[in-house]
Amino acid sequence: MSILKLPAIFAIAASSVSLLAMQAAVAQDNPIDKVSTVTDEMLLNPPDGDWLMWRRTYNGWGYSPLDQINKENVGDLKLAWAWAMTPGGRTQETPLVHDGIIYIQNSTHLIQALDGATGDLIWEYQYALPDEVSPNGERNKAIYGDTLILATRDAHIIALDTKTGKLVWDQQVADFQKGWGYTSGPIVANGVIIQGMTSCGNGQPGGCFITGHDANTGEELWRVHTIARGDTPEGNSWNGIPLESRHGGSAWLSGSYDPDQNLIFTGVGQPYPWPAVMNGLLPKSSDPDVTNEALYTNSTLAIEPKSGELKWYHQYLATDTLDLDYVYERMLIDLPVNGEERKMVVTTGKIGIIEAIDRVNGDWLWSKETVPQNVVLSIDPVTGEKTINPETIPEIGKTTFNCPADPGGRAWQATAYSPRTKALYLPTVEFCSNTSVNPLDPGTIYTGGGRATFDRVPVADSDGNIGQVRAVSMEDQSDMWMYRQRAPITSSTLPTAGGVVFVGTLDRKFMAFDDETGDVLWTSGKLSNSLESFPVTYTANGKQYVAIVANWASGLGRLQSLTPEVKLPPNNPAALYVFALPD
Repeated sequence: MSILKLPAIFAIAASSVSLLAMQAAVAQDNPIDKVSTVTDEMLLNPPDGDWLMWRRTYNGWGYSPLDQINKENVGDLKLAWAWAMTPGGRTQETPLVHDGIIYIQNSTHLIQALDGATGDLIWEYQYALPDEVSPNGERNKAIYGDTLILATRDAHIIALDTKTGKLVWDQQVADFQKGWGYTSGPIVANGVIIQGMTSCGNGQPGGCFITGHDANTGEELWRVHTIARGDTPEGNSWNGIPLESRHGGSAWLSGSYDPDQNLIFTGVGQPYPWPAVMNGLLPKSSDPDVTNEALYTNSTLAIEPKSGELKWYHQYLATDTLDLDYVYERMLIDLPVNGEERKMVVTTGKIGIIEAIDRVNGDWLWSKETVPQNVVLSIDPVTGEKTINPETIPEIGKTTFNCPADPGGRAWQATAYSPRTKALYLPTVEFCSNTSVNPLDPGTIYTGGGRATFDRVPVADSDGNIGQVRAVSMEDQSDMWMYRQRAPITSSTLPTAGGVVFVGTLDRKFMAFDDETGDVLWTSGKLSNSLESFPVTYTANGKQYVAIVANWASGLGRLQSLTPEVKLPPNNPAALYVFALPD
């Protein structure tokens, strides 16, 4: 009997050895094992095939140097793989990619690492949101060292191990029960995590703030308030309103970083509630010692990342009364202005006016209007100060007409810059609004909200094409080309070294344009939902891929009322789509 059992024992042993060998081989082939540490030097000069931060590089361009996919072959793009994301809540996601691994955050705060070549799940981590907090995603995250750093809807910043997904640290920054929360993630500069607080339109006194955190522990190092305070010219710019009655100043998008000056440039949003007759900025006080610009709303702040020192600021739109944020991306572009090389910060607010300031001192340089607007009558050619059309200022009991309306002619979908063409690529929309103030009942205390109704209507004498992609030369601010279509353009733009500009639309299409002519080179066909997100491109195993998240729940999706023929799924399914050229 022992002789008969011997082969079976050997067979079992051999099978065990084979199984162990197979497991070892699988473990060795796991692409996550090749993920390297992200250093300060790597963030300064990211590998071409990585997407390590919100706009890929510190300068905020949103540009990729990859050219495997180019204007000659982009028409051959095919779906490589797709990944269904968790339902419920919106997700305006920017996937991050490092060494061929894609990191995504679902609306439910399920964070996942996927093989960028195959779409296979490698690990996932579920962050436990409190029951009182609605599940909604964040627009971006960061990678630093061996950690993936994320902000949460309940005002925490957390770090996960990039290889395992295990929690490394968790730092609570504010109390979500008081309305605080994040809608976008951080940027890491000079070893410091910089994160802007949001949800300050919920009636919290004194408004929002930006914080700096230790990258190893999450410990808060400094705090810069986005609503000026104290007995200073900036602090006295709130029309004499006491600090506890000053609201808003959300810093709800990530900034850019200039390593040469060691400065972070970040945007600040508008006052709350929106109408100036509601927030106390109008009528203007007769006190000669106070003004009503409401600093630092609608401004760029230049902040030193280690100390949190505010070096300078520039305000684009004082006394905002129409929810016209200037909070968006800050692109750092070096080009001649009037024959002199200037280091510029370039941004475009909701009003659709591109503006450049000197990033050394904050001086205003130039502006360029894009979408139809009737709010700004003129701009001072030296200071950039705007003269506002008084007919657009909302009044209690009176409906006013303004263009654009609250989602913005240029919304949160980011503009991008290509050094190949020296052009800005803007996703824009055209529409107006009949605006009414929602006053508080007598004796009622303000507890949050915009307190205005925007009844959105088309632009007069419009061709009906609400959505556009615009290419504007940054050398002379001339228009290079414009594409127009009926449905709104709802994703950020993605230019590449291949001469292609990618963008997504409300009517579920992912498109590619020739960066020089604006010719449509490729269209994906209808995907599962509208594309309200930030597309990225990367390499895995030496091959270039382009990725975008489909989702509809907010933002420019609100303009569906102007294009009722665009039908979208009612249950808001979200999915990550990844495209590549055929092998």
